[in-house]
Amino acid sequence: MGGHDGGAAQPYRRAAGGRIDRGRTLRFTFDGRTLTGHPGDTVASALLANGVRVVGHSVDLGRPRGVYTCGVEEPNALLRIDHEPMVAATTVPLRDGLAAFSLRGKGRLDDANGAAGRHDKAYLHCDVLVVGAGPAGLAAALAAGITGARVVLVDEQEEAGGDLLGSRVRIDGAPAAEWVAAVLDRLAALPETRVLCRTTVLGYYDHNFLVAVERRGADATRLWRIRAARVVLATGAHERLIPFPGNDRPGVMLANAARTYANRYGVLPGRRAVVFTCADSGYQAAADLLAAGVEVAAIADPRSGEGPAAAAVAGLGVEVLRGAAVTGTGGDGQGVLASVTVRAGGADREIEADLLAVCGGWNPVVHLFGQSQGRLRFDEELQAYVPHLSAQAERSAGACRGVYGTAAAIADGFAAGAQAAELCGYARGGRWDPPVTDEPDGPAEPTAPLRDLVEHEPAPGAHREAFVDLHRDVTVADVRRALGAGLRSPEHVKRYTTAGTGAEQGKTAVTSPVVSALLGDPVGPTTFRPPYTPVSFAALAGRDRGMLSDPARVTALHDRHVARGAVFEDAGGWLRPRYYPLPGEDMAAAVLRECTAVRTACGALDASTLGKIDIQGPDAGEFLDRVYTNTMSTLPVGSCRYGLMCRADGMVFDDGVVARLGEDHFLATTTTGNAAAVLDWLEEWLQTEWPDLRVWLTPVTDHWATITVSGPHSRRIVAALAPGLDLSGFPFMTWREATVLGVAGARILRVGFSGELSYEINVPSWYGAAVWDAVLELGAVPYGTEAMHVLRAEKGYILVGHETDGTVTPHDLGLSRLVSTRKRDFIGKRSFARPDTRRPGRRRLVGLLPEDPSVLVDEGAQLIAPNGDGPPRPPVPMLGHVTSSYRSAALGRTFALALATASPGDRLVAWSRGRAVPVTVVDPVFYDPDNTRRDGDPAEREWLPEPPRPFPRATARSPLAGYAERFAAAGTGSTTIREIPFLQMWEVRARAVPSAPTSDVLELGPGWWLIVGDEEPVVHAGCCVDVSAQRTIIELSGPDARELLLTGCPIDLHPNVFEVGQHAQTLLGQAPVIVQRTADDTYRLYVRASYATYLADRLLDACRADAAATS
Repeated sequence: MGGHDGGAAQPYRRAAGGRIDRGRTLRFTFDGRTLTGHPGDTVASALLANGVRVVGHSVDLGRPRGVYTCGVEEPNALLRIDHEPMVAATTVPLRDGLAAFSLRGKGRLDDANGAAGRHDKAYLHCDVLVVGAGPAGLAAALAAGITGARVVLVDEQEEAGGDLLGSRVRIDGAPAAEWVAAVLDRLAALPETRVLCRTTVLGYYDHNFLVAVERRGADATRLWRIRAARVVLATGAHERLIPFPGNDRPGVMLANAARTYANRYGVLPGRRAVVFTCADSGYQAAADLLAAGVEVAAIADPRSGEGPAAAAVAGLGVEVLRGAAVTGTGGDGQGVLASVTVRAGGADREIEADLLAVCGGWNPVVHLFGQSQGRLRFDEELQAYVPHLSAQAERSAGACRGVYGTAAAIADGFAAGAQAAELCGYARGGRWDPPVTDEPDGPAEPTAPLRDLVEHEPAPGAHREAFVDLHRDVTVADVRRALGAGLRSPEHVKRYTTAGTGAEQGKTAVTSPVVSALLGDPVGPTTFRPPYTPVSFAALAGRDRGMLSDPARVTALHDRHVARGAVFEDAGGWLRPRYYPLPGEDMAAAVLRECTAVRTACGALDASTLGKIDIQGPDAGEFLDRVYTNTMSTLPVGSCRYGLMCRADGMVFDDGVVARLGEDHFLATTTTGNAAAVLDWLEEWLQTEWPDLRVWLTPVTDHWATITVSGPHSRRIVAALAPGLDLSGFPFMTWREATVLGVAGARILRVGFSGELSYEINVPSWYGAAVWDAVLELGAVPYGTEAMHVLRAEKGYILVGHETDGTVTPHDLGLSRLVSTRKRDFIGKRSFARPDTRRPGRRRLVGLLPEDPSVLVDEGAQLIAPNGDGPPRPPVPMLGHVTSSYRSAALGRTFALALATASPGDRLVAWSRGRAVPVTVVDPVFYDPDNTRRDGDPAEREWLPEPPRPFPRATARSPLAGYAERFAAAGTGSTTIREIPFLQMWEVRARAVPSAPTSDVLELGPGWWLIVGDEEPVVHAGCCVDVSAQRTIIELSGPDARELLLTGCPIDLHPNVFEVGQHAQTLLGQAPVIVQRTADDTYRLYVRASYATYLADRLLDACRADAAATS
């Protein structure tokens, strides 16, 4: 596709000039054809150099299109680059081996390579953020930087300099590029200034929060989230197109783009040109094209009279047509520009040309200003909207606020940067001598209004070929049609025509001027919304992909489960083993085997994910009485009690076991999925409703590894693990402290969820793997959550989230016995008196037995009354739904639980997915309704423990025990990663700072501390909880340690802000951590054990990404 090859390599390349490396040749392909270019080229400039004029066809009309601009505003040259579609060729640096393809239609994602590449996110904090590194932006960054302020300068191009890189302007007698280089050298010498090229700011949000994406390689990006005290917008201006018939032909190009290709890339955008300009800058473009060797046949300027801008081409033999306008174009057989029709003096004239450089004036790039909610005003002289009133701590500078000319832009940028730094509290950095340029002096001639160029009575069909938005194929005729439909707002016209909704978001579109022209009244601009340029989902996801996308918490036994071939499920953010298949087993067979083991011998379950909350204080009993429906304050020390929590509406919120550890000390367990919600709920009531209660809550879920041993033989296993424990006097719903495998302070609870003899063994998570190994060595069969669900359902035990859905009361579940009638009050009590919660027709928990014992009813199936053999006829009253359904080894059949308005003996139909299953309603307790097996198999009640077999003392294992070598391999000379395990830690809740002279005292919140050291703190009027195994420490050290933390930590870690000895609770990626700075280049990350592997993997991935980026 294309033309004008000229028979030679790069026939449109100038013999000299440009910022390209002519000493190296890069080969690339376009639609399978091999072409060449040079380092410094973009794909667009290389295509133009090779004579490729047609780069694609428009999406809707299929018209040939060529390169139109030289930047992010490109509407035509949207190509597939390697595997990524819809990429502006004007923004992609040429590289060897690149494959470019024109797009036909709307393009297509490449599924096979959609997730390729390396992408991450990072945070930056600064005093002054400067957006745009053109003359104004460079000056602003320098003015702010020399004051000592923390400055970040970002620019979307490959190198700083902006429009200066594509011009022939001289500053202080030297090429502008030398001034740019000198400023960059000064910025590089400022330690608090960071320059980010290839970085596009996508959005400007509240509180000076901006998001930018940095292109770090061919297929690598970094999404920067930047918080700035002050923002300087120096984003420049975009040249406008002019709507006239045939303004979309290949060969029609914005004038400044043509100038840039000639000067910066050493490419002739055409051989013979016509310049059509509404602004003075078109004359400078014509002069630069002439200097590059392009013949300029004529300049058409709709402004009348003699203007000062013509001096740029005076004496160069260029015909200047004032009061003239282009009214059409002609093309060759491929549709490429061959001639231009100019109307001057009332007569049309056709001029042969293969380049039409157009300039409809300039639109200041106010997109980010608009996103910041700033207000614009229309400048009649510039015929453009410029910033008026800022809504945030922002100032615009240079062309983006209508200040044109290099010297003026530099002066404006310097003043903006100095002011921004001063407002941040920095003294001005000294006197500024504005540079001298060779640009013409004197005021510019006002820009010709585009509305004067839109013909109200055009020739037939002219408006159908006068394009307002090239990417969306929107013409003046389309806008006229929208106005004819009664639309008046540019926003409505935009939606009606789709103008401005393409990949370049209408940056070159002229919707508002055309609407103004056709209506005869001025209208405002359309709304500016982020992102400023298209951004890939991969860039937005960053490192949060694959295993890092949703951090699953893991228990201390996770690698043991993996070794056993466990199949996992997500349960409340944790990875829990669902079942452990043996070779050749499917899930059904594995679950039946696991259930049989628990019912006949012994099974072991990893229950570490259950929420655990340590509750202490003189009013702890009273507090628990208020949050549970039953009474907890009467619980004897050493005993446990099952309880329900309700929300204020009386609906079941959660359930769990409460153990009384001491007179003022309780341990409450929660369901896995509700652990965080329950803690938040309890803290909310305690802090807002009952602040007078002296109660302290400490979550300890990660500190304890919990192993449930269930089944008739479980007593034997516990006896072997804890030989000093008296099992004969250990009744149901009590707990004992014991030494397990030599680990003192273990807690064993005689509770269970299976109906069998069960013990819940709790040891610090460091020792969980050792205890688990011993349990399995003693003969226990591991079982997962699926078998657990079957076992509890056989006993009629509820599962929160299955039998509850926010509309179920304890009475609906048959648990009225757990609702105290003696307590004065508890959360939800008053709601039980509402008529709706007391009506007799509420759905209740029932059991279901399918008539065919081999049929498994779908969970969620609707229960209806029998209606013969045919399908139900609407309306069909719903009598309830199935909440749980399983196959049972103990029952030898399928069964289910349901919530229904039915009684035992009723026959119903379970309807799901077009299938009707007849069922009989029964009592919800299917197995051992008299609880005869709760204390073990009656045949083994008199069993005497055998002499304990010797087990070695449990060895502590850190959460990151397998990462030492990986940390060592990832470490570089600038960053070292290591784990510091097994430190003693205590969480203290008190009204006064605890005394711990030899320990680190980390304040986590009001009345809340983490004590790290060998000495247990002395606490008055509060509680102290050992949480040593709850967290591990990852230490980062080295000169680049802070840079590594930037990739996931949102707080400001600058040394002047986050000093040695300081700490903070925050997030690193998606893991909650405590960050402590212990030395100049050393940071400690205190991370919960369940998040440790996620955080370690994330840090290692960040190290790999940085290594790849630097290489």
